[in-house]
Amino acid sequence: MSASLVEGVRDYSVWRSGISQRIVAFRRWLHDNDLADAQTDLRLAHLLERLGEDKLTVAFVAEFSRGKSELINGIFFADYGRRLLPSSTGRTTMCPTELQWDPALGPCIRLLPIESRASNASTLELKRYPDEWTVLPLDVTDAPALVDAFSQVRDVKRVPIEEARHYGLCVSDKAVRVAGAAGDGMVEIPRWRHAVINFPHPLLEQGLVILDTPGLNAIGTEPELTLSLLPNAHAVLFVLAIDTGVSQTDADVWRDFIASTGTHSRGRFVVLNKIDTLWDGLRSEGEINTEIVRQIEFVADTLGADEDRILAVSAQRGLVAKITQNAALLDRSRLLSLERALATQLIPGKQEIVRETTRAEVLELIGNTRAILEARLTGVLEQLSDLRQLRGKNLDVVEQMMRKVRSEKEDFEYELARFQAVRGVFSQHTNTLFTHLGMDALNAEAKHTLAEFRKARFTPQLRQAFRGYFDGVGARLEQAGAVVAEVHRMMEAMYRRFADEHGLRLASPPPFSLFNYHKELERLERTFRLSFDTTYVMLTSEEMSLKQRFFETFASQVRRVFGYANRECDNWLKAVIAPIETQVREHQMQLRRRLESIRRIHRATDALEDRVQELEQVENILVQQLKAVHATAEQIERVLDQEYGLYAAAA
Repeated sequence: MSASLVEGVRDYSVWRSGISQRIVAFRRWLHDNDLADAQTDLRLAHLLERLGEDKLTVAFVAEFSRGKSELINGIFFADYGRRLLPSSTGRTTMCPTELQWDPALGPCIRLLPIESRASNASTLELKRYPDEWTVLPLDVTDAPALVDAFSQVRDVKRVPIEEARHYGLCVSDKAVRVAGAAGDGMVEIPRWRHAVINFPHPLLEQGLVILDTPGLNAIGTEPELTLSLLPNAHAVLFVLAIDTGVSQTDADVWRDFIASTGTHSRGRFVVLNKIDTLWDGLRSEGEINTEIVRQIEFVADTLGADEDRILAVSAQRGLVAKITQNAALLDRSRLLSLERALATQLIPGKQEIVRETTRAEVLELIGNTRAILEARLTGVLEQLSDLRQLRGKNLDVVEQMMRKVRSEKEDFEYELARFQAVRGVFSQHTNTLFTHLGMDALNAEAKHTLAEFRKARFTPQLRQAFRGYFDGVGARLEQAGAVVAEVHRMMEAMYRRFADEHGLRLASPPPFSLFNYHKELERLERTFRLSFDTTYVMLTSEEMSLKQRFFETFASQVRRVFGYANRECDNWLKAVIAPIETQVREHQMQLRRRLESIRRIHRATDALEDRVQELEQVENILVQQLKAVHATAEQIERVLDQEYGLYAAAA
């Protein structure tokens, strides 16, 4: 494996761990200084959990016999001295296969039976139910045993044609003719629907996930690939063979399911494999290179892809070169160039996403802590100012000061009553927001659409049912967005009022938008229409069960989107209300302390200097705490802005 890819993933993992360590230290400091509150602690815990579960996903897509599995072996598993993933002529991977590492599970292969396609549950949902999976342990010390275990992903079984169709699998006319000729009416289908290989590979241990797809035929029959797995992959390697070129199916899959989906466009590559077929002994190196350049230009023109996203390699020769430690052959295979491209394109893009989301949240929490300390310091300084003015004054002056502070306290408590009224409206808006984003209503809408689907007998009725679902879901997000905007306006006015009239240190409430979720729904709807909203598909009875299954998978993806929206809205609502609630409590406490201090002075004049000294000590502590918070913010900023290794220079 190329040092650049290994070092890139390793250094990214180190960078991410460094951020987590700084956040843990900040969380501990809050507790040690009695500055922690339940909401801040919960948000920091969620942030640490998100960093700990952060993954880098690389997906491989190709028609069979393009050398996809060999490419995975060459990049990731050459250190084992043999092929781990099955690689031979014809189909080798029969189901989508994820390679990852979860230490809680130990080395194993989890296999989801194909029969699970008869249910309405998606693979994502079934991952939460271990008893639905067949689990095979892995002996990582026995390479031949690993090869045998990995070969499970190519298992097939023979079933009646109607059973295959019941699972939503397309049965080709050729397969029907073969079944008829055999006289048994049986066709060959994959034994497994999905496989998860939990393997302690160094890169997998550091958060890399490899997704191996079973060929372009699965793009249509396994909706989760097109709706979730491929769009959410940080890098997709679309593998072609230099000796077969670009078929119409290749071009359609690239355009419809890879190049135009997801938010990680910089991570979409075309790999032109099998350049060793040009090494026929009759061409010179110059002629070979000229032919490779010509083929890259042809592929770029055909797919509409940038030439710098197309890399020509020989996966098979690269694997052999790594195993035999043949540096010249490895260089000629160009496999290292592909690995460097992965390192320099995949990791910086992922790092930037993590950097900005982490920066926004952690610096907001640090800012809230700083605002609390500044409010406390302001209160202490006001008390000191009051008390220092009382030095050498008679009781009448003390009483006058006490009346002044009492008046401020009463005014503030009157304002608190108004705040509680706004708090009640805030709660009503919160309930309305979660009603629009609620799962019960969403599930009811999906069930209604499926019922309309089953009653529909003509294509227009089907389209109307689906569009009704799309419109209904979109309307829910629109309504939720209107509530979010109203909450922001209301809280912005309240922030401004308390800042202007009572001197609270409140910036504008953090903004929030459901725009990303709108775009994700648009992508899902576009994918649905692109794949299945055609007259031919609508009228083909063989595809009807597949269309229903696709809609059910689509509905599960919509639930996933709404689940994320629910969590993000909940976090935002807490982030909006928490600063003003905290500072209102702080201001109320400071007014109470000011009044109590003056009362003590009124009762015993000799307590004045003692109280001044106490407050001066508190002032020093708060100043030191503010310096510590400032230093923490600088430290986290430095870690966030750090770049590591080879990919940093390239980025």
